[in-house]
Amino acid sequence: MKNGNGNGNGYNGSYTSQQFIDAIPGSAGIISRIAKKVGCDWHTAKKYIGKYPTVRQAYEDEREQVLDIAESVVIDALKDKDLITAKWILGMKGADRGYMQREARQIEGDVTIRVVYDEES
Repeated sequence: MKNGNGNGNGYNGSYTSQQFIDAIPGSAGIISRIAKKVGCDWHTAKKYIGKYPTVRQAYEDEREQVLDIAESVVIDALKDKDLITAKWILGMKGADRGYMQREARQIEGDVTIRVVYDEES
């Protein structure tokens, strides 16, 4: 749904905010999906999302809806006593209770480690 006919191919280089707002529902907040629905490139879709508050709000609403769905799936798995999900939640959200995700990394070569102490602690 491109506007105009300035260059012979039916497109004069401009889109409307409404085209992006209409393309966002069902995109899961994935910019390439939005761009494909509008018929533009990824960078143009990203620009419209960043530039126009109404487009940005539609984009954020879509992302929040997807996050709500994902969280409900995680909670359902937790209710089913899925051990992996339980460990993941504790690692992500249980730091104040002493749980934390551990990350193992293999480092090659010389490494300098600088420890800084906060004197106010």
